[in-house]
Amino acid sequence: MIKNLLQRGLPALALACLPVLSSVPAAHADARPAAVAAVPGAPGVRAPLPLFEAVDMIPVAAEHREGYKRDLYKHWNKGQVAADGCDTRKEVILAEAVVAPQVAAGCKLTGGSWRSAYDDMVVTDAARLDVDHFVPLAEVFDSERTPWSAARREAYANDQNSPDTLIAVSAASNRSKADKDPAEWLPSDGSYHCTYAATWVGTKLRWDLAADEAERQALLGIAEDCPATTVVYEPAP
Repeated sequence: MIKNLLQRGLPALALACLPVLSSVPAAHADARPAAVAAVPGAPGVRAPLPLFEAVDMIPVAAEHREGYKRDLYKHWNKGQVAADGCDTRKEVILAEAVVAPQVAAGCKLTGGSWRSAYDDMVVTDAARLDVDHFVPLAEVFDSERTPWSAARREAYANDQNSPDTLIAVSAASNRSKADKDPAEWLPSDGSYHCTYAATWVGTKLRWDLAADEAERQALLGIAEDCPATTVVYEPAP
């Protein structure tokens, strides 16, 4: 389990003395990379694309919210290691810890610290974290090009095979985002906007999701300000 989780985790830093929520220096503001380096020979992994070109690869279609229910997307499941006692949410929290928490029976977490990328804050209480679906579940439903099966919706809702589909952030920032797309909401930490757009685009491409015109224009506007940002994604099975 530890080996699997460390593959998507951040390097350990001495942050234990920080308050529950505090500002992080700008040097750390974009710790999650805009693109994951392509693995030579890895099946399905795309070569890095400039963000502008990647946005152009997303099909444009009107949204369709009618019939959406959050429980169409079963989460959280038993995670990558069913016997570890931690569901997908807890596994993501463990994987993204900057300082690892202690794990007790039932996957109860104490201690540890995390950097919330949306608002550039440090959280030192796992109970104050949300695990966000980078592209929110309602937005996924809006953007499905054909209706997904229950199994595919569950696969998206618990996707740990990409480092980008799920992210641990402060509960406050996640509640602010809700189910909004980049035309409606961007992280309060402006230094994260390029990475945010690249991760959003990569996730939409990974899961073959469409974008509406307002969303597309917002992403293109961000891309103009992020000429060095690239996108790498692996299509979901």
